Amino acid sequence: MLMKETREFLESLGYPSGDGYDLPTSSKRFPDGAQYRVEIPSVEGPRALEAVLEEADRLGVIVHRVSQGSGIMLLTDEEISDMCDMCASRGIELSLFVGPRGTWDISALPFTSSGKAAGLRHEGMDQLVYAIEDLKRAARLGVRGALVADEGLLLLTKEMKKSGLLPQDFVVKVSVQMMASNPVSVKLMEQLGADTYNVPTALTLPKLAAIRQVVDIPLDMYVEVPDGFGGFIRHYEIPEIIRILSPVYIKFGLRNHPDVYPSGKHLESVNIELCRERVRRAALGMRIVEQYYPEAITSKLGAEGLGVPAVGALKQSEV
Repeated sequence: MLMKETREFLESLGYPSGDGYDLPTSSKRFPDGAQYRVEIPSVEGPRALEAVLEEADRLGVIVHRVSQGSGIMLLTDEEISDMCDMCASRGIELSLFVGPRGTWDISALPFTSSGKAAGLRHEGMDQLVYAIEDLKRAARLGVRGALVADEGLLLLTKEMKKSGLLPQDFVVKVSVQMMASNPVSVKLMEQLGADTYNVPTALTLPKLAAIRQVVDIPLDMYVEVPDGFGGFIRHYEIPEIIRILSPVYIKFGLRNHPDVYPSGKHLESVNIELCRERVRRAALGMRIVEQYYPEAITSKLGAEGLGVPAVGALKQSEV
């Protein structure tokens, strides 16, 4: 075998000796025994969330998680509370992005051709302070899930849970923009505190299979990808992605849509229509699962491990 010594060294450390070309079936599962859940991203505020829920009901699509990209800091308390109430009443996870980020800051580096790798990472300690304040505010309002895109902040969320600044059941979702792309790097994200990890959009099935061999946390996988991340439409791969990558969030972005970040009232009507189309795309993707992998197991709403907002959960427990 080529490069035998190096491959044996990696195996001795518990890593695969190469990509998973045999595409093994994952035996790993969500806490409720399910293989997959469905995520609708870029749900930018309460009205967009209402559109997602209406369209999901109309098309019969189960949506387990909705995520938002503009950031906690760009939502009012009332807007966050409204989103929490809507998600809690249905047992859906709500995941809001940390607001402060590299591309919102005054540095031009993330916009340069050679500095794009900086992505949404936080420059300096003040940016980390702002990010922690954003997370604390969201948690106080009942949010139990957030996206991060910085390794340092990811480690700090782990420490925040230890110290009680974040609830233990707060789901820390690592953004696709972290771009860790191999089993060793993704394992590091797990060790730093990731509860779910959004893998890069262009990884082949063998590369994904290798990551799953060493990582236990759920992975998030775009099966339709926004143009800025490649614009791929991988609907026919969904059954294999579920089989190989379980437990996995099947994530329906949207190709050919305008950039709506940071969002607000000036883009609300556009966001609503984009959200409706994402749910329609999810219905198309679930049809493929039903046809080609009908035995695949999905979670019920409110399942263990979902970052369902605490506000609704408390109300339900009091009833």
